[in-house]
Amino acid sequence: MIDPHRIGISVRDPKQAEALAERGVRVRRGDFDDATSLAAAFVGAERVLIVSANKLGEEARRLHRNAIEAARAAGARRILYTSHMGARAGSSFAPGDQHAATEDDLARAEVPFTSLRHGFYAESCLMMVGDALRQGELRAPEDGPVSWTTRADLAEADAAILAGRASFEGLSPPLTAARAITMAELSAIASEVTGKDIKHTTVTDEEWRLAKIVAGTPEIYADMLLGMFQAARRGDFAATDPALGTLLGREPVNMREVLSQHLAR
Repeated sequence: MIDPHRIGISVRDPKQAEALAERGVRVRRGDFDDATSLAAAFVGAERVLIVSANKLGEEARRLHRNAIEAARAAGARRILYTSHMGARAGSSFAPGDQHAATEDDLARAEVPFTSLRHGFYAESCLMMVGDALRQGELRAPEDGPVSWTTRADLAEADAAILAGRASFEGLSPPLTAARAITMAELSAIASEVTGKDIKHTTVTDEEWRLAKIVAGTPEIYADMLLGMFQAARRGDFAATDPALGTLLGREPVNMREVLSQHLAR
């Protein structure tokens, strides 16, 4: 257990972290878009964990560069970054391309770094399928296996690595649940969990994209989500690795557990 007084966080609005401050955590204002605030936020930090920005493309990379440079200038001895499994230049999944670009920036920063290759968030899967599993039919483009992984498990593992209980140099192994599944398998698991027949139907990329846009999803996000299916077809998210379970000291939560909780609501 690490003394809370040795932990510091930077947030855009410190008022949102008052509960942590009351426990002894040092809370400072830090905004990826304000280099001056980052310089003050990172003073005295030995290790800095950069949580990737909720932005796309060059804007995300610029914000990450700001944080990397601020950590380097503050004298951090290691920079950690929340990346993504399957990150690669030219990925059809836009965040995969930008994560790879940030990993290149980390390598050029001349500071030891760890890029945490997170498994695809299980919560993102629930967002993508929406109410389809409750409505009885999951319509999706052709896909490939994805090792859906809960954010809670990943946060626990990231904390362990940040605290020095494990160490990875450069790219971490894929931090994933134990099994990768397809959308057809997801439908089958949901059928078993609910006791109802939930159908899986494969549709064309364009049919799926247009349906998302008609339902109110902005085009840029519909394209990003479609890119996920295209990258999955390539096998970008199919890897599994025991590293996450080792860090947790238990089996990671699987999608059957996730769906059981989600569909019971």
